[in-house]
Amino acid sequence: MTKKLNSFDALASIQFDKLAPDPEPVQETKTAFEKQFLEAHFSNKGRAGKTVTLIKGFKGDSSNLKVLAKTLQKAVGVGGSVKNGEIIIQGNYRDQLMKILQEMGHDVKRIGG
Repeated sequence: MTKKLNSFDALASIQFDKLAPDPEPVQETKTAFEKQFLEAHFSNKGRAGKTVTLIKGFKGDSSNLKVLAKTLQKAVGVGGSVKNGEIIIQGNYRDQLMKILQEMGHDVKRIGG
């Protein structure tokens, strides 16, 4: 049985070196997106009146589409998903998303209202 620690001095005397293995360094991967011609839509049909921003027209690998979606979600601080080759961002952030996509080097066209 181990001795109880009754003070902070006793707690400070414990050595925690090498209890867990060193974590492996995480390599950040920067995905270079090709220039895309995208469309930014605003919609609330079929979503119980909830507003979403749709980004359509992405051509490429589905993993790159998911990375782009995650980047856009983090940029505006909202949730979203990827369905049927479209990026769905919760809320009306069309203008902000268009600006972000243009800064990434994509051509973005505003569709609707």
